[in-house]
Amino acid sequence: MQDGSNNVNISNIINYNMKTRITIFLIALFVNLNLAVAQDDEECRNNLSIFDSYANSKKYDDAYEPWMKVRKECPRLSRALYLTNKGKGGRAIIDYKIENSTGAEKLAFIKDLLKLNEEYQLNFASKYTVGDLAMENANLRYKYRTELGLAGDLLYKEFDNVFVNHKGSFDSAVGLYTYFSLAVDLYDSSSKSPAEAQKLFDKYDDVNEIIEGVIEDYTKKLNIYAEKEAAGETLSKREQSYKNSYESNIDVYETKILSSMDKTLGDRANCEVLVPLYQKDFEENKNDALWLQRAMNKMGEKDCTDDPLFEKLVVQKNSIEPDAKTAFYLGVLKEKQGKNAEADRYYDQSFELETDPIKKWKLVMRVAEKNYKRGSFGKARQQYMEALKLNPSNGGPYLRIAAMYAKSANNCGDTNFNKRAVFWLAANEAEKAGKVDGRLRSTAAKTAASYRGSAPSKADIFNCSCAGTTIKIGCWIGRSVTVPNL
Repeated sequence: MQDGSNNVNISNIINYNMKTRITIFLIALFVNLNLAVAQDDEECRNNLSIFDSYANSKKYDDAYEPWMKVRKECPRLSRALYLTNKGKGGRAIIDYKIENSTGAEKLAFIKDLLKLNEEYQLNFASKYTVGDLAMENANLRYKYRTELGLAGDLLYKEFDNVFVNHKGSFDSAVGLYTYFSLAVDLYDSSSKSPAEAQKLFDKYDDVNEIIEGVIEDYTKKLNIYAEKEAAGETLSKREQSYKNSYESNIDVYETKILSSMDKTLGDRANCEVLVPLYQKDFEENKNDALWLQRAMNKMGEKDCTDDPLFEKLVVQKNSIEPDAKTAFYLGVLKEKQGKNAEADRYYDQSFELETDPIKKWKLVMRVAEKNYKRGSFGKARQQYMEALKLNPSNGGPYLRIAAMYAKSANNCGDTNFNKRAVFWLAANEAEKAGKVDGRLRSTAAKTAASYRGSAPSKADIFNCSCAGTTIKIGCWIGRSVTVPNL
C-alpha cells in the first residue's frame, strides 16, 4: 500500500505550479497593460506637442486633429487642452473654428465649446468649479444666443441661477452687466407696475453690491503696492504687473460697467418713479433696515433729497439701525436746511462710525467734494489728504488739490510773479496723481503741463535772477515752492 503522503506532495506541487503560472500570467498582463498605457501616454504627449506647436503658429486647422485626439484619449494630460493664452491652447482652436464657420457647422462648434468647458470642470474640478462653469457657459450662451435660438427670459434664468447658487463665481464684468441688462429688458416687456419696478431696483442693488465688493477687493490689493511705492520702495516686475492688472480691472468695473448700468437704468429710476414707489411701500417696510437703506441710497443717488420722503426714510433708518450712511444723509439734510455746522457734525460722525477704509474713503471724498464746491478749500484739502491715507492708490485727490491751488493763484500771491508761481505748486500736485495711480497717468501729465504753461517762463526767471530760490505762498495754501533752475 502506497503512503498517502505522496498524494499530498503531488497535490501541493500541482497547486504550486498553478499558482506560479497564474502569478506569471498576471505579471505579464500587468506589464503589457503598463506598456500599453505608456504607449498611449507617449502618443498623447506627442499629439499634445504637435497641436501646441501648430497652435503657437496659429495654424489652427492643422492643430485641430491632434488636439481632438488628446482631448478624447488623455483628457487629464494638460489644462492646455481647455484654455487659451495669447492664441495658444485648445480654446483658441475652437474659437477659431467658430469664427471661421457658418450655419450648422458653426452651431456644432459652439455646442462643442460648451461641452469643452464641461470636460474641463470634470477633469480639473479643483481649478474650474461648477460655479465657474455655470458663469462661463451663461456668458457664452448669451454671446451666441442667436445661433442657439435662446430667448431673453431663458438667458436671464441662467444668469440668475449663477447669482443665486454660485455667487462666489459671479465676478465676470461682462456677465454682471449682461445679467442686469437682461433684467432691464424683462422689465421693459412687463406691465412696468410698481412691483416690477421694485424688482428691477433690487436687481440693480444686488449687482451693484457685487461690483462694489469686487472693486473693494482689487483696491485693497492695489493699496499694498501703492504704500510700498510711497515708502520709496521699487516694485518688482511681478508686483508692477499685478498693480497694472488691478488698476485695469478697477477701471473696467468703475468706468465701464457701473456707468453703463446707471445709463441703462436711466429714467426708469428717476424721482417721479422712486417717490411714489417708496411712499406706497414705506409702512410695510419701515422696520426693514435693508429696504430703508436701499431706498435711502437710491433717492440719494438720484438727487431726490429735496422730497420730504427722503428725510422720512433717513430718520426711520437712523431710529432702528443708525450707521455711517444714515449719519451722512442726516448731514445732507442739515446742509439743505442751511445748517452747515450741524451738517459737518453729522459728516464727522459718519467718518467715526465707518471702520472699513474703502467705505470711509467714499464718505470722506463725498464731503470733500462738497467743501470743494463751496469754496472751502482749506477744509477740502484736509479731507482730500485724509482720503489719500485711506485709499493711497487713488490719485484723484491730488488733482483736486492741484485744481484748488490753480483757482487760488490770483488770491494767494503778493506779486504777479508769485501769483503765477502757484501754478508750479499745482503742477507738482497733479504729477503726484500720475505717480500713485496709473489710471490717471495721462490726465495727470496733461494737467501738470497745462499748469506749468501758466507759471513764470524761463525769461521771467532769468529777469528776476531768482532760480533756485523758495517762494512762500500765503492765504489758505500755506505752502512753499522752489523756482526751477534754468
